[in-house]
Amino acid sequence: MDKQSIRNVLIVGGGSAGWMTAAMMAQVLQRDCAITLVESDEIGIVGVGEATIPPIKAFNETLGFAEKDFLRETQATFKLGIEFVGWGGRDSRYFHPFGTHGSAVDIVPLHQYWLRARLAGDTAPFEDHAMAWALARAGRMTRPTTDPRSLRATFDYAYHFDAVGYAGFLRRYAEARGVTRVEGRIGDVELDGQTGFVKAVRLDDGRRIEAELFVDCSGFRSLLLEGAMGEPFEDWSHWLPCDRAVAMPCAHPAGTTNPAPFTRSTAQEAGWQWRIPLQKRIGNGYVYASAFLDDDRAADLLARRLDGAALGDPRFIRFKAGRRRRHWVKNVVGVGLSTGFLEPLESTSIHLIQANISKLMTFFPDRRFDPLAIDEFNRIAACETERIRDFLILHYKLMQRDDAELWRYTAAMDVPDTLALKIDHFRRSGRLITRELDLFRDDSWLAVHLGQGNLPEAGEPLAHHRGIDLREWLGKLRLALSQEAARAPDHARFIADAMA
Repeated sequence: MDKQSIRNVLIVGGGSAGWMTAAMMAQVLQRDCAITLVESDEIGIVGVGEATIPPIKAFNETLGFAEKDFLRETQATFKLGIEFVGWGGRDSRYFHPFGTHGSAVDIVPLHQYWLRARLAGDTAPFEDHAMAWALARAGRMTRPTTDPRSLRATFDYAYHFDAVGYAGFLRRYAEARGVTRVEGRIGDVELDGQTGFVKAVRLDDGRRIEAELFVDCSGFRSLLLEGAMGEPFEDWSHWLPCDRAVAMPCAHPAGTTNPAPFTRSTAQEAGWQWRIPLQKRIGNGYVYASAFLDDDRAADLLARRLDGAALGDPRFIRFKAGRRRRHWVKNVVGVGLSTGFLEPLESTSIHLIQANISKLMTFFPDRRFDPLAIDEFNRIAACETERIRDFLILHYKLMQRDDAELWRYTAAMDVPDTLALKIDHFRRSGRLITRELDLFRDDSWLAVHLGQGNLPEAGEPLAHHRGIDLREWLGKLRLALSQEAARAPDHARFIADAMA
């Protein structure tokens, strides 16, 4: 063993962040490193992160999870994208698909030809050209193919699942591979007087646990990153003003046998409501701005809007949009809510956990804790979160409603320069500007721009010079997508077959 190698890792906190970290470390660090996780049964977990985006599949595959086991253990369903209701106007709907809209047919992007067809009187929504939406609206599901000639190669998928069940699944996996779980509450953090590194944590009952690398998965409490390291918080609530959520699961409506293979986000009077169908229940929540709505009223409104009988009391979560300036300080790495929070509008919470775990594996330290590697980790983390932040702000900024104070505020607010540039480019000519570490690619931005009415003032000049009319081709594409979707099994049947 290299004398500088990390020999002991302590993960502070459980939940999805802690057990995802523990599971990946158990898989990757296969010798000469003891991994311990300390958590308390007395401290609840947020546990409402039930919707994901496609990279979760790569995480599960790295751990060697069989999809059928994952589906069974977490009561998962499949997710093809997000339907946004009321975001482009009170009665509007649009779909953000996983995958692309059609496939490339020319050097000029497809949406430019759709815009030209629209000016010529074609009223088909842009999402009608996406395989993910063709399946989703029909309540059907199938697997993508790698054959580039097939329309089934143009979509992707993620999952809806029970986050508490996922944490338990990961815990069993990690403990079977040598991770030690310690039950207890942390009462104190011991620092090295010379280096400022964390030396140990002391539990309320007096037990002391030493380590060389500490991973802070303590949630909003941020016991190590904020509490011990004093890392400052950058507040983004002036751009993302929702600071509360109330969650309440409900039963599927009587007679429902086929859960929708997509998440729904419905804009409401002071925020938005999520609807996430799992196998045996529906996850619901209202994300809102406390400046415009109080907690009791929010819970009452959510309860009135449930599709089925409530399966529990309302559960409130308080948060502030923003991030810690650095996610890695000395020998402490933050994963999950300890690093900050971006509201779940685009289901990125679990992805951000996954992203920091991936970076930690890429830049895994020895006991010298190379500042060069730590700086690069923090640079990437900052860039990733800012790119996601801008995509979330886009939804609020492009809001077309003026029937509530929140929406009037967000439509009028200034936005980060990085986002303003993207909005202006698209508004002028329909051009999409992609930057380093953009998690959401062109088709995601297209869905929001076009779905919320940010239509270009003029088209791409090159499209004029091409002189191509794709109206007939677009019609054939829509028909082919519908026919392909009709051949797929319904979502419930696909789930049952996948778990068999």
